[in-house]
Amino acid sequence: MSHPLGVLPRTLQQALEDALNTQLVSATLLSGGMVNQAARVEAQDGPIFVKWHEDAPSGLFAAEANGLCALGVTNTIRVPQVLTFRDAAPAALAYLALEYIEERRPADQAVFTSNFAEALAALHRSTFSPDGFGLPEDNYLGTLRQINTPHAHWPTFYRDCRLLPQIEIAQQRKLLPPDRERLLMQVIDNLETLLSDLEAKPCLLHGDLWSGNFLTVGNEAAVIDPAVYYGEREIEMAFVELFGGFPPGFIETYSAAYPLDAGYVQRRPLHQLYYLLVHLNYFGETYGPNVERSCQLTLQIL
Repeated sequence: MSHPLGVLPRTLQQALEDALNTQLVSATLLSGGMVNQAARVEAQDGPIFVKWHEDAPSGLFAAEANGLCALGVTNTIRVPQVLTFRDAAPAALAYLALEYIEERRPADQAVFTSNFAEALAALHRSTFSPDGFGLPEDNYLGTLRQINTPHAHWPTFYRDCRLLPQIEIAQQRKLLPPDRERLLMQVIDNLETLLSDLEAKPCLLHGDLWSGNFLTVGNEAAVIDPAVYYGEREIEMAFVELFGGFPPGFIETYSAAYPLDAGYVQRRPLHQLYYLLVHLNYFGETYGPNVERSCQLTLQIL
């Protein structure tokens, strides 16, 4: 049920009406967001999706808007259209307004799985960066800054821009008892060897592809909340498998469209380690044992 516009901050309502040149009619708060507040807003021209943040880090919504646009121009996988956004400024609330995509059950689950997996494979197969791994600018995973300094070498990028920044945050938050830190440093010290059999290629990644970041729209998927960069696709697929929630057969269908390297399964715990460290830094000790297990499985390769 829609509610009066009182559920939106007054400054947000005015900013949206000015930016979109429309009148807002009603709004309904949406649940499920880990970082931002969100609402479905009924405007004269139809519904829009709006998210906002009372204390957004600098460039949060610009980075998300840029990521959606980068995915959109590949014409491989559906994303919501960016309507307008504003980043944090004095006396100005940060927000992002997007096309509202209505979810619908698939008419055929197998067709949905095939379409989604093949669209992701097409994204990975058809995008390549001659500048190597990374992106010209940093962005965010949630509200944690994601360092994207370009590197020509995947092990260097993964060490310096993914693992070490999260390890440093975990150290600052006192989330690394000695045994856990020792395991992580063993992984860092052996990273070149652990990834020596991988011929890594920098393709465009969604960057935060878990089950909460795709919408089911009939027999098509739409992806949301990206943290894009050019990276090795194994890290994307490792995260897809980390917490589940994707349709049965998704990985197999993806691999039929764009085969994964034979060593992917062995390297999967290593490429899941970044996301486990992020979860450790967000949610605390509950993810500590997962980090340790990922390290232990990774080090078995040596």
